[in-house]
Amino acid sequence: MLPLLLAPGAALAQDSVGALRQEITQVQARLQALTARLDALEREQGKDPPPYTPTSPSPAQAPDTQATAPLAQAETAASPTHGAAAAPSILPPRDSVADPSTAASRPDNAPSPTDPELKGFFAIPGTETLIRLGGYAKLDAIADSRAAGDNQQFVTSSIPVGGPHRDVSHFDMHAKQTRFSFEARRPTTHGNLRFYLENDFFGSSDSYEFRLRHAYGQLGNTYAGYGYSTFMDADSLPDTLDFAGPGAAGYLLVAGIHHSFALGKGNTLTLAAEDPDSQLANPGDADISTERLPDISLVARMERDWGHLQLGAVARSLGYDGDGRSDRTFGGGLQLSGSFAIAERDLLLFGVVGGKGISRYTADLTGSGLDAAINANGQLKALPLYGGFFGYTHYWSDMWRSNLIYGQLHLDDADALARDAFRRSQYGALNLIWSPAPSWTMGMEVLYGQQRLQDGRSADTLRVQGSLQYSFIK
Repeated sequence: MLPLLLAPGAALAQDSVGALRQEITQVQARLQALTARLDALEREQGKDPPPYTPTSPSPAQAPDTQATAPLAQAETAASPTHGAAAAPSILPPRDSVADPSTAASRPDNAPSPTDPELKGFFAIPGTETLIRLGGYAKLDAIADSRAAGDNQQFVTSSIPVGGPHRDVSHFDMHAKQTRFSFEARRPTTHGNLRFYLENDFFGSSDSYEFRLRHAYGQLGNTYAGYGYSTFMDADSLPDTLDFAGPGAAGYLLVAGIHHSFALGKGNTLTLAAEDPDSQLANPGDADISTERLPDISLVARMERDWGHLQLGAVARSLGYDGDGRSDRTFGGGLQLSGSFAIAERDLLLFGVVGGKGISRYTADLTGSGLDAAINANGQLKALPLYGGFFGYTHYWSDMWRSNLIYGQLHLDDADALARDAFRRSQYGALNLIWSPAPSWTMGMEVLYGQQRLQDGRSADTLRVQGSLQYSFIK
């Protein structure tokens, strides 16, 4: 009778031991696979891997920290911040609604100050590639005291001067800044590889058309594709609910290639060649812009724990061809920009720009046809431009912050331009932003803008904007 009573317990014990043996075998097999993977990586780097001797567990041995520690170390080695990214950014961390820093190219594909931990990546099974789906949904409610020209972005150069509907107020709601991004990273024997794809819906003024913002790859320090111009500094752009930002800020999406050279800790020099586009004023019906050389940029950058400084230079070859006439000229300019950490979390951002024939590289005048003007004699003249902006971010608490932004942009050449052409713009903004959770942001912003024309006429407007944003990853 007693053997019959003990039989079920013995069977249960045998099943438990068998299950435990199977679990230990699975852990050991996984450890061996990870060890072989690490050995292969070391061979590619020219190192001899240490010999690995598998240990056969005894039937009575249960999994413990000695068996699981190597596995945890191997999994940590395969984490996004270990294998697919360089050292963390030394720049002070910051928050940003539009977050231009995440999409920006960086030496060796280092993380940005708005994304220092590279959260949200997951591995593709059987590969060393890590991917992340990102972006956000954003609704903007906008009320203008007078006509602003652009009802969805506060572009001060578009404010109408005169006209029948100048003093008509306007209200608008849109979600065109809603954004989707795809990012892939992986380590290689030639450096970290990154692929980045991003879009928004500003492709049309009257509908929600897909617009490509970024599509590029970068291996180590070599970038190729479509995205931010090397001349611009994404880390200096202020934190605004408005999508356009100050008109004097450097801003351009363009196809190009560039390479960065390390000059010691935190210092880099970047050389770039980008797609040219001679944007001309006063063209005749038969006049077309001509480009013979790419735009060339050279950018020196210094990063420290207090912030960064960037000095960029761009050189351009501008030209046109018409009916029995043509001409060429050179343009170029400089931009100094940066950021400074103040007090515990506050941040000062700034940028100053100046040159001739570089209107295309500013937020206010890109696409406006004001790089150069064709005079009555058919001569092409690069138009002089200068301006600057600053932004100050103050954190009231972990969840509340405010930004004060002001900027001016000047284009003074009445002899070469029509009387109703752009001469000067002013941009001002003050906001209060609440982020009760990393993925949820809302705020209110007051904006003031003014445009002055070459003949001295001017117009201004006041805008109030409220925004609600949900981020996918933060």
